[in-house]
Amino acid sequence: MTEIAIDVKHLTKKFGTRTVVNNIDIQVPKGKIYGFLGPNGSGKTTTIRMLCGLLTPTSGEGKCLGLDIMKDALLIRQKVGYMTQKFSFWDDLTVRENLEFTAQIYEMDNAAELVDETLIKLGLKKRENQLVGTLSGGWKQRLALSACILHKPEILLLDEPTAGVDPKARREFWDELGRLSDEGMTILVSTHYMDEAERCHELVYIAYGNLMVKGSVNEVINQTHLKTLEVSGLSLPLLQKQLEQDPEIAAMSLFGGMLRICGNDEQKLVDKLQNVKKQYSLTWRKSNTYLEDAFIYYLKKAQEN
Repeated sequence: MTEIAIDVKHLTKKFGTRTVVNNIDIQVPKGKIYGFLGPNGSGKTTTIRMLCGLLTPTSGEGKCLGLDIMKDALLIRQKVGYMTQKFSFWDDLTVRENLEFTAQIYEMDNAAELVDETLIKLGLKKRENQLVGTLSGGWKQRLALSACILHKPEILLLDEPTAGVDPKARREFWDELGRLSDEGMTILVSTHYMDEAERCHELVYIAYGNLMVKGSVNEVINQTHLKTLEVSGLSLPLLQKQLEQDPEIAAMSLFGGMLRICGNDEQKLVDKLQNVKKQYSLTWRKSNTYLEDAFIYYLKKAQEN
């Protein structure tokens, strides 16, 4: 039986009269990479902060590594590594000095040994004496991850860790997450990048504080029940604008030189395209539904509720 690292039920957070997280249930298996998807302002960051003991839920219950999220916030923080959206290290200190300071905060007995070990593990040894202010975005993210795992946490909570980082650095970062997961670390990560989401073992989609869907990538896609057509032709942005209010179209996006149109009834989609085929010189073909199509579909569904 799979062990559960994080198990919360009916988790709710209100700020005054505004409900930011609304009655959500999440179960994260140990050693898995669990992806958080959703638009900005959907409640992902607030949820992560509740899970690591930085925010007290308004209501609900749950455990993180067997510890009560309501009562054991301090103990949870000692077992969790939390990486925020904003890089928050000292630019005028070196890479090593930043990690040594982090080690002092955690009051580690073997700080020097752990700093050396982490520098090597994350490929930072050659840059240990470089001022952090001179690092590229990718190396800064690697330093932030190093600081998160320095105290050997059992869970990593990462809030959009690769925002603004180039594709090569993002790939290397995720390769490292894969290695950490293989070693048994549980990772919960929020992201807007679909290629990153596809590397997660399981996903949860939150919009406007509400949990819309959860499961593997294929399960999240299949639960939309969408049929997808790839459409080629002239003036596709105009066609998109013409069709965007149509209730039969569940999701639509321009992708390269094609317009992807999704709906629950393929024949109805074909009929709509037939009506404007000559006007836009259209041709189309069936396509698999992608995670990005599902993302747009769930966002539209949340906006309608």
